[in-house]
Amino acid sequence: DALSVLGEDYTALLREGFDHRWIDVYENEGKRSGAYSNSAYGVHPYVLMSFDGTLNSVLTLAHEMGHALHSYHSCKYQPISTSDYVIFVAEVASTCNEVLLMRHLLSKTTDKKQRAYLINHFLDQFKGTVYRQTMFAEFEMKSNQMAEEGESLNAENLCKLYYELNQKYFGEDMVSDPQIAYEWARIPHFYYNFYVYQYATGFSAAMALSRRILTEGESAVKDYSAGAIGKAYANTERPAMKTAQTPSFDEPSLTGVYGLQKNSKGESVMDMTGKTSGSLQGMKLALNNELTISGQTKLKQ
Repeated sequence: DALSVLGEDYTALLREGFDHRWIDVYENEGKRSGAYSNSAYGVHPYVLMSFDGTLNSVLTLAHEMGHALHSYHSCKYQPISTSDYVIFVAEVASTCNEVLLMRHLLSKTTDKKQRAYLINHFLDQFKGTVYRQTMFAEFEMKSNQMAEEGESLNAENLCKLYYELNQKYFGEDMVSDPQIAYEWARIPHFYYNFYVYQYATGFSAAMALSRRILTEGESAVKDYSAGAIGKAYANTERPAMKTAQTPSFDEPSLTGVYGLQKNSKGESVMDMTGKTSGSLQGMKLALNNELTISGQTKLKQ
């Protein structure tokens, strides 16, 4: 019900995911903790989580299905070379779903204790997603600066940096236990690319987008669908090109990149001339959106 404001097409995809086992929901021995969404071009996305019926689990499910449907639309409307959306928008669709769900619950709940619980949870989302993730981002930035300046990235230096940032962000009125200095070591995002800042930017964008969706309705949903969930580069003026770029979700397909050609015997074969590689080519395709139906690229000068 909370996501029905996004339209019947969106909720139909949600039901598709629920009814056709896109989601691994059950707790199990040895199962990885946390929640994740992953996708591969040409097939539907998958979500991994352990659902226990709590409010946090419901919000997590809304969050991960936001990722999943974002990936679904991006793969559906993009060629494979540009189907991976950029990191800056990676958390917008997921957090927008969370905000829409929370606003829906608040609009339906009249019990004072339940409302207080929901509001406290909502405020904690701001603390955890905007404030704390910004602190994480500063830790990433400063640790990289340390490396650039030749300073050793040993546990002692990183613990000192992390503890000082906790004191800076939460202030002198908050007790910073000595053990908090070690928390950086358990944050998985610190072990790969600079990522966490966009939780804060994504949540901020989600607040603005959800407010517009709830106040303006269909026109806002249309704008949101055209950009945030994957259709920004879909070329609706060229049906033939859209057909070439749209993958089959029944079986893997590479026709969006190579295209099918007929040989001298009338057999369908792959046209390898359209193969693209490298980030520069991908950026050109994204900017120019000039993929022909045969899979060959025609770039604007």
